[in-house]
Amino acid sequence: MIRVFISSTFTDMSSERKALLERAYPEVLSFCRSLGLVFEVVDLRWGIRNVTSGDHKSCETFLQEIETCKRISAGPAFVALLGNRYGHRALPRLVPEKQFEVLLSKLSKNPEGIKQLSQWFLKDNNAVPPTYVLRSITAHFPHYSDLRPESGPQRDNNVLSWRLIETQLLQLLRSSATDAEAAGDITAEQKQHFYTSVTEQELTQGLWKDDGELSALLFIREIPKQRVRDGPKRLAKYMDLNADGLLDAEAQGLLTGLKSRLYASSQKILNLHCVELSKGSVDPKRKEHAQYLDSVCEQFVSQMKARITAAVGSPGEGRRRKIWGSTEEENEEVSDWVVEEVGQHVAMSAELCRGLHGREGLLGKLCLAMWESTNVRHGPLVVHGAAGMGKTALLCKLAQEMRGVLEAGSVVAIRLLSARHPQRPDIDHVLRSICLQVCLACGLSPPSPLTAGTHLELLRFFRNVLSQVSQQGNSLLLILDALDQLSDQHHAHRLRWLPTDLPPNVHLVVSMDTKSEAFANMRLMLESLGSFFEVERLTLDEGKQIVDSNLRALQRTLTPEQSNAVLQSFESTGCPLHLRLILSAAKRWTSFTPLTDTHLGANTQEMMSQLFLMLEEKHGKQLVGGALGYLALAREGLLEAELRDVMSLDDDVISEVYRFSLPPTPSLIRLPPLLWACLKRDLEDLLEERWTGGVATIAFNNRRLVEAVSSRYLMSERRGRSLRILAEYFLGRWSGKLKPAALPGLSLLLSDRKVPPQPLWFASGLANVRKLQELPYHLLHAGLWEELRQEVIGSAEWLYCKSRVCGVSSVIYDLDQCSQYMDCTETRLIRDTLVLIRPTLDFLDNHIDMSLFYTELLARLCSLASTYLSVIGRLCSQCEEWLLTCPEPILVPKCSFLQQPGGALEHTLSRLQGGVLCVDVSVEAELLVAGSDDGVVAVWSLTDQHLIHTLQGHTGAVLSVKVIDSSSHCLSLAADGSLRSWSLMNGQQLLCIQEVVPVDSAPSSVHLHLSEQRQLLCVYTRTQVKAWRLDGAELFSSSSDEGSLVLGVLEESVVSLAESGLIRIFSPVHGTQTAETQLENSQSCFTPMTSVTLPKRGKVFVVTKEGFLYQISRTGRHTTVEFPLVPSLLSVTEDEKILMAGTERTLSLFNIDTDSVDKFLDLQHDDSVLSACMSADCRLLVSGAADQLIRIWSVTTGALLDTLCGSDAPVTSVLLYKSFVVSASTATASIQLWNLKYDPQHKPATHIPSGCAHVAIAKDTDQVFFVRQLSQTEVISWNNHTGSLSERLAVSAQVCCLELAQHKRLLLCGLTSGTVLIYPLALPQETLCIPPPESLSRVLCMAVSSQEKHMAVAYEDSVCLFEITTRDSFPTVEGPLERFHLSLLHAPLSSMALLSDRRLLYGTSCGEVKLYDFSSGSSSSLEPQRSRVTCVTASNWGTHALVGSEDTVQRLWALNPLALDHTMEYKGFFFEGVLSAAFSDSDQFVFTGSQDRSVKVWDVTTGNLLYVQFVYSPVVRMVTYRNGFVALTQQGSVIREVFRCPDHISPDYNPLRNVKAQYRVTSREKDRDGQQASMSDLQDYNPAQFNLNLMSMLRAKPSSACLIL
Repeated sequence: MIRVFISSTFTDMSSERKALLERAYPEVLSFCRSLGLVFEVVDLRWGIRNVTSGDHKSCETFLQEIETCKRISAGPAFVALLGNRYGHRALPRLVPEKQFEVLLSKLSKNPEGIKQLSQWFLKDNNAVPPTYVLRSITAHFPHYSDLRPESGPQRDNNVLSWRLIETQLLQLLRSSATDAEAAGDITAEQKQHFYTSVTEQELTQGLWKDDGELSALLFIREIPKQRVRDGPKRLAKYMDLNADGLLDAEAQGLLTGLKSRLYASSQKILNLHCVELSKGSVDPKRKEHAQYLDSVCEQFVSQMKARITAAVGSPGEGRRRKIWGSTEEENEEVSDWVVEEVGQHVAMSAELCRGLHGREGLLGKLCLAMWESTNVRHGPLVVHGAAGMGKTALLCKLAQEMRGVLEAGSVVAIRLLSARHPQRPDIDHVLRSICLQVCLACGLSPPSPLTAGTHLELLRFFRNVLSQVSQQGNSLLLILDALDQLSDQHHAHRLRWLPTDLPPNVHLVVSMDTKSEAFANMRLMLESLGSFFEVERLTLDEGKQIVDSNLRALQRTLTPEQSNAVLQSFESTGCPLHLRLILSAAKRWTSFTPLTDTHLGANTQEMMSQLFLMLEEKHGKQLVGGALGYLALAREGLLEAELRDVMSLDDDVISEVYRFSLPPTPSLIRLPPLLWACLKRDLEDLLEERWTGGVATIAFNNRRLVEAVSSRYLMSERRGRSLRILAEYFLGRWSGKLKPAALPGLSLLLSDRKVPPQPLWFASGLANVRKLQELPYHLLHAGLWEELRQEVIGSAEWLYCKSRVCGVSSVIYDLDQCSQYMDCTETRLIRDTLVLIRPTLDFLDNHIDMSLFYTELLARLCSLASTYLSVIGRLCSQCEEWLLTCPEPILVPKCSFLQQPGGALEHTLSRLQGGVLCVDVSVEAELLVAGSDDGVVAVWSLTDQHLIHTLQGHTGAVLSVKVIDSSSHCLSLAADGSLRSWSLMNGQQLLCIQEVVPVDSAPSSVHLHLSEQRQLLCVYTRTQVKAWRLDGAELFSSSSDEGSLVLGVLEESVVSLAESGLIRIFSPVHGTQTAETQLENSQSCFTPMTSVTLPKRGKVFVVTKEGFLYQISRTGRHTTVEFPLVPSLLSVTEDEKILMAGTERTLSLFNIDTDSVDKFLDLQHDDSVLSACMSADCRLLVSGAADQLIRIWSVTTGALLDTLCGSDAPVTSVLLYKSFVVSASTATASIQLWNLKYDPQHKPATHIPSGCAHVAIAKDTDQVFFVRQLSQTEVISWNNHTGSLSERLAVSAQVCCLELAQHKRLLLCGLTSGTVLIYPLALPQETLCIPPPESLSRVLCMAVSSQEKHMAVAYEDSVCLFEITTRDSFPTVEGPLERFHLSLLHAPLSSMALLSDRRLLYGTSCGEVKLYDFSSGSSSSLEPQRSRVTCVTASNWGTHALVGSEDTVQRLWALNPLALDHTMEYKGFFFEGVLSAAFSDSDQFVFTGSQDRSVKVWDVTTGNLLYVQFVYSPVVRMVTYRNGFVALTQQGSVIREVFRCPDHISPDYNPLRNVKAQYRVTSREKDRDGQQASMSDLQDYNPAQFNLNLMSMLRAKPSSACLIL
């Protein structure tokens, strides 16, 4: 940050200051911005002709501002402009008591002089030591500062009177000081104080104090040849005159001495100009004067640039300067921002605890509580109290005390969460910051970017860190102040993130307002009242201690009457904040200030009002209200330059400032900086500096002040106007433009407000951080929603810039805020898109470039562009236009192939490590309980999708979960044989019963039955029944007789079936048998397949293999109906009126309201039905199937209402919760929540199931063919445009491979039987068949030549060549034309490519690569791969072929003549290995799809890697399409992209900048004889041994062929 004070006299350098303002400052500002610096100019004399305030504090204000500039500025801090005026020599405002009395003693012969001095200087006994204070001018001349027109005569009279008095007082002081010095009573320096001008004091402070010359510039203007006729009046502005209007010889002498000193000591910074005045002034219209001003501006700019460059360009402590807003990748440690943040909190903590008094007892209790719990597990300590009671200061003092008490190696981490109000920190940032600090301090591994970017992972890491620190034996104290100030993100106020069970040696102390939601939740979480400590009001004695201590530090005191008034006002509240505000006023009281002028408020609110009122009376209501209002509205505080700019744009403020006088230059209107400087001086106790990235903003130091300012100055109309001004400022709307101004006495005036431009980028890669921070908030709340859509939401450049600089979470937060006020679907969709992109940004440590960001946006939003033209359509157009003009190689998406926002899927709950076997929902408590195959039970809140508990204890898969006891408990039954009961309130295990079921039981074989009415819990399998009371007392355990099966449990009754068909119903609890009956048809074979209980109706339904359904009641009565289904799914609705039976692809519904079983609906699916549930009103049915789709059906009409795509795994569980569907799969570790009330306009397109065994795709992407599972004997044709199944192609055996002849539209299916089926897509009813070979060996793979004249089929023992022809417009296949046999020892072929000249290039599962010529029968071996060959692809023109395998190596072969052109070795973060490839139309490039879920583009000529794109799923099939490709991912998505490559690629271009990977290319060198020679720069390269974190080997051996991230 560069902040420069401009020193000059008021009038004689006004032309120079104006020229600098208009020409020099903007250029230096632009230069600083290009370096990532903030540039501020403090020119307190601009805009006013002289100082009109009568409090004599202007000189102190000037000197204080100089000191601030020197403290803040990283470069130049002081610029002096000195002409021929020595400047005003003001009366000193303060004179020490002894010195003043010495001076009075020298006037003993001048009683009139003593009287006059005594009238104007009063002794202030409140100063320590006492001081004489110069009274305000208005004390004797009340109209001196009265600028009202009607008071003009009185004011003029007062001004003349004061000038006379001032001259007399100065003469008295100077004469007595001269006598006192001569007598040795004072020093020469003390005497000089009465002669020195303000200008010289500024030069002394800015140049000579603390070596200020190093950061200063000096401009001196001399007048060499002034004509005699230019008398004193003409030179009045440029030279010092005395009261008689004559030249002040004394002042000129002092000026000559000052200049002599400057010439002697400041030659290095001196800029000397000789200028002859014209008519007593500098006239910019005169040529020589214009040249002079140009020279001053040029020197100012050039020297400032040189000084700034030297200051910020120096390395400084061996570290590179961090550039604020830079998007360039810096080798910055992740700890840098943590160290900065920790330093800020520690500094604030030290400042806040300095004045703490009277809390020793409470501090002692806290320390004792921590000491007592050190060696045991314990809970957090909670400090609470009313607002303003000093909780923050108390915790800061606790941190300070504990640092001195704890042993070496201990860590104390404190976070003041209200420190950056009105911004509320999000819990993720707080946890991330604490984790990093603790890890750095304790030598632990910090969280990875992916962990730190995921809330649940971050919570888990946080708890693990606490455990690790505890195990190390180190003490850790975490202090989190003001938890109630956290943002609403992740519902942080519910405190579910807060650990309530802390390990030994780890202490957590938190604070919050007693009336806050956070405190109410904390009381529910912690049972012990001993963990709560209330901060109560201070006593009167404690208040007196604080008053005395603070005044002593300020070298002040109070009169007894004033002290009593202070304490009396404080006693009514006992509030530290109230007392602090009182002291802010009291420290300014003199001993002669009457009590009537003290204006103390009875409480905090009143005291704030009194302070505001005092400021308004002194500075003006509009100026005070404007300044305070803008500070309260700013999100991150305001730079002082910004605040002055904004107030210059505020017509209300400007009208008040120039109410009684015109601005010096009406065409240029700004707020005079001195007015803000004076106001800031009076606000010093209410404001604080906030440093971020080397930049200091100002903001209120207490959030209660923000609330008070808002209620006083920011009522609805004023608030809206202020927000609009802030928004327009950060938009740059008035930069370089004239803004209308209506000033008193003037008609409407157009004036330049001289506010800077606000581009999004200051320079390439350097963002305008302040605009990014502030603009969205102000546009939103000012109601400028159209500008918000244009500049923020619908601007791809904005979204990228802020994501890159501030983090994508900040953009998501902005869009969340927008969604709360704007009913805009597009905003929500863009927000959801960024949520989807966030993991990628986190993985890349936010180092994402624009091309990748735009590609991600386009690949997710492309399909929505036509539906939402205004924002998303424009956003996609921006992305596409930029990508198509990108100067680097780029893949441009032409369809949405990445997961897109919107649709029904709202949340994915992921915390489990294994597949989900069972789920249950509590509607009352709004909880979701799930059990996984890794033995973990997870509990989520359905209101906020927050993980509440992870219940661990089972060692086997969780087979069943059930919520009981009005949702306060849940049961879990696992394959380890145990049954456990858990509290859903605190996650504690309440009960554990072992050996409940046989170990490793399957989920379908065990049943958990609960009767809350009878407090009975029952677990049964087909062979045994066990029952307990809910308190765990076992009631009975019985095994069924040999040959009998347990069919179900109804309340206390067990229904079992013997082999003879005898139904036995008995109550083990009472030991009685209820009924016994013989089933009909029991003499015939009877094989129960599945059963379901109807507890409300007291029935058990049993389905047998023989095609019957039996209804058995509790009384033994039973009925039998034919039931030809053998269902894999059997369940009843909640009201037990409808039976649902799933059999393969059909879900049948039966009405069972009566004793009859009547089928009324068959719902057909495309794959096996795995799960189903029905709404409570029986109108809606949800089914899950093996094709990974969820279908929504109307029960009344049987219509398919909707299909939900996105599960990416077979849907084995579905539940309905309100308007949501909860789905889960045994194959994935996540649970998905689908909103049935979503907007179907942005429903994602349905794609083929994920993980298909075999796939093929047409190059126009209209059709996709797939085989769902290896065991399936059908090929499914999928219409990609409609997102639906179009045809099923039945085959006679399992499919081994699929190929598609693109031009002839033939689908080739190789079967395990050796048969090849050929489906002409133009003739859907026809099928061609190539019969199997005599050996009946299976088909391994197939290949079609590029011109589609031939095809090759590889069997286990041979490879055959066939000809593809046409007869009578009907495709036919002739052959085999040629065949070559494979030896028994030959490895199976895994991939192959057929060339147009009848040569076959193939690879095997052992890595062999061979080229076989069908024409000559010759075979040649090529350099083998190190693992199974997965991809062999020939180029379109037959000149090259790519061979890829499961390892890191792929080879590009030239085919005519045969030669190895390039060996490309690639090691990525994920799994390596090429799965598919395609050449571009021209064969210039080759695209590869890899196991690492990326698409890569390689240059065929050089072998260089041109581009890498992460597509989130392995690409299993690629086809050339125009100047790009179409592809199919393992997830089922269709990719269509075009590739753009400029003719010239920059040598600095790095294709790996967006991925964490390494690659190397080894190419052959062609000499004159055409021989090949291997060329490699890395002889010791071994991809298998690559370590992504160790790059020293690669740095030591740079290679032009090795591009490294």
